[in-house]
Amino acid sequence: MMVEVVCIRYDDLVAACSKEDDININRLIEQAFSTTGLGLLAITEVPHHLLTNQRLQLLRLSQRLATLPPSQLEEITDHASSYQVGWSHGREKLEGSKLDYSKGSFYANPLTENLVETMLERRCITDAGDDSDLAEWDKSLSIISTDLELRSLAITNPAFFAPNIWPTEHLPNLQSTFREVGQFIHTVGMMVAKCCDMYVSTVCPTYIPVLERTVRHSKCCKGRLLHYFPSSSTAAVEVDDVTPGTPGTMKAQEEDDDTQFSNWCGWHNDHGSLTGLLPALYLDVNGNIVEPAPDPKAGLYIKARNGQLVHAKLPPNSIAYQIGETAQIHTGGILKATPHAVRGCSNSNNNISRETFAVFMEPEYHSTMSLPEWRTLADTQCVEDEKYLPQSVKTLRSRWKLGMTFGEFSNATFAAFH
Repeated sequence: MMVEVVCIRYDDLVAACSKEDDININRLIEQAFSTTGLGLLAITEVPHHLLTNQRLQLLRLSQRLATLPPSQLEEITDHASSYQVGWSHGREKLEGSKLDYSKGSFYANPLTENLVETMLERRCITDAGDDSDLAEWDKSLSIISTDLELRSLAITNPAFFAPNIWPTEHLPNLQSTFREVGQFIHTVGMMVAKCCDMYVSTVCPTYIPVLERTVRHSKCCKGRLLHYFPSSSTAAVEVDDVTPGTPGTMKAQEEDDDTQFSNWCGWHNDHGSLTGLLPALYLDVNGNIVEPAPDPKAGLYIKARNGQLVHAKLPPNSIAYQIGETAQIHTGGILKATPHAVRGCSNSNNNISRETFAVFMEPEYHSTMSLPEWRTLADTQCVEDEKYLPQSVKTLRSRWKLGMTFGEFSNATFAAFH
């Protein structure tokens, strides 16, 4: 059975956001993000001048960054933030006790260089009443009654609040390119989030739209530049049941095989609200683009609700969006996250690296994680959905409880994977 990624044309997305309801867009959001969806949506035909050139520049910089000398990488490694800012390699445990050396990551916030200072500036705006929508959304800031309390919170939670660090001396163009691409993905993400809110409201009349307001107003946004090292150092696993060159499914493997399959990135759910993702770029050791992909079976895979493994191939000149667990909670399970992993190139292509870029849009530390009225814990943490989770994916119920803030939920998630 062939499975196509649900797509929405960029121009159609823009048009839908000017309406209060769009039946066609609602149908596509349902197909992508609801109980039967893959948790993945592609925005296609993104204007060439807005994406293509910047994508190539950024993803080439990803390879250059990952191959800097160890001493230079150490300069942008932030141990205090639990490697949630700057360079990270071999720090995560995505599958059992196995440290992940298959990829290197560079983290930075594309919306602000210093989250604490931006939040303090915003408090002045909301106190002055210059933006009523922002003030209403940000009323949870009252939990932090003084600027000193916010600074103290930041000191004790550096994984959330540590300012960006950049390899300015060695890669001077990275900061501007990273931020430009990240901000564009975020802008499109606001439109996707608005369409999600419109769909959820048709299913749950008591739903108070929260996803678009979260993506728009929260400055807690994490960009992650990813370099998957050539598989000469991370042996790939052969899986023969996927039709080459096309999106497809294969029979669910036994749980023990899941960890063997995901040799470039282990199985996990995104825990934020919405993730934007660029189509990957494959490069040889000299930085030359390899097209088509050297191994048609390599790339992003999703574990569908029925246990099937789905090879998700993104259209060119698109941006993919994945639903995270926070959106699953905020919509009472109407939108649902799905486990995903990345399979590496076969050993016959062991000099090829994979570069991509993800932007995680999420609430701020103090934001509440509440359910819509008339939605239940059972709706949100459906036991049936847990049936086919890969063994390494911790259930939502094991990390989230009613009354948690997003920061507490995130800390529980980080603890499970680091």
